[in-house]
Amino acid sequence: MQTILGMILGALLLAGGVYVYDSMQTSSVANGDVATANRTIVNWDVAKADWDALRDRAHKDWVRISSK
Repeated sequence: MQTILGMILGALLLAGGVYVYDSMQTSSVANGDVATANRTIVNWDVAKADWDALRDRAHKDWVRISSK
């Protein structure tokens, strides 16, 4: 149980760290005159679309399973 909890916590910390890093790369402060051209690690628009598709499919499956 501790291993599973550790994996979940690690994944959440990794995703949070990447989000913070990417938000600093795209902020107006980080992209000033002296900033170098940096790309974000994650394409957040694609990640949101994938998350929405997963959530919608899970909801449809839940409705299908619970209606039986």
